[in-house]
Amino acid sequence: MRLERFVETWGTVVVVDAASQGLDSGQLARAIDEVEEFFYQVDRDFSTYKSDSQVSRLRRGEMKIEDATEYVQQVWALCEYARELTLGAFDPWKAEGGFDPSGLVKGWAAEVGAQMLVEAGADHVLINASGDLVLRGGKPEGGPWNIGIASPDDVEEYVKFFDVVDGSVATSGDYEKGAHIIDPHTGLIAIGARSASVIGPDGAICDALATALMVDGVDAQKWIGRPELAEYSFWTINRDDETAWSYGPNSGY
Repeated sequence: MRLERFVETWGTVVVVDAASQGLDSGQLARAIDEVEEFFYQVDRDFSTYKSDSQVSRLRRGEMKIEDATEYVQQVWALCEYARELTLGAFDPWKAEGGFDPSGLVKGWAAEVGAQMLVEAGADHVLINASGDLVLRGGKPEGGPWNIGIASPDDVEEYVKFFDVVDGSVATSGDYEKGAHIIDPHTGLIAIGARSASVIGPDGAICDALATALMVDGVDAQKWIGRPELAEYSFWTINRDDETAWSYGPNSGY
């Protein structure tokens, strides 16, 4: 049994594609229902556009992190970890208006959603949260998921492919939103790269690292070789001359 659903949330459309040999259509649909409701809760808790969200209250100083929900505290801690990993290239506390975890939370939510489906009995999962993908079990028909990275000049043209069975892929760049990532070092628009993709085991960290790559570009060599990132691969299109470079165990597909 295989089901696909399109969930409108976070200002985008999240694709949920799940298959199971052990669940019938009703059971699989209910499992996706729970993931869909979780995604809506993520929007309610983390949106910077909703004045009553927990993140908005944190930004205004109306709430302390220790009083937030477990999920919000988890994302806060992941943001602290990612900030340290990237030597400050990813820093949600430097965002205008205060703490803004948007550069990590989509990847995190997709990761949690995929785990929910696996625990419910799904054998194959693809969640695509507008460029942040979490993949489990390979394709239902067999073989790895084949993930294409679009050109920042033409989203219909794919410039790189990665084969992934279990893992995550996050891409950040001048696509639908244009230049929108702020360099926390300068407070200005990030000019490190035109497009940055990260492949690795954790969707939240991939999302944050892709944002950091957009900021640092080739200067990311200061931190991409850290042992904590040994399972992550990086592929980046440079801004100035549009050449590309890669690093990591899965960068050669």
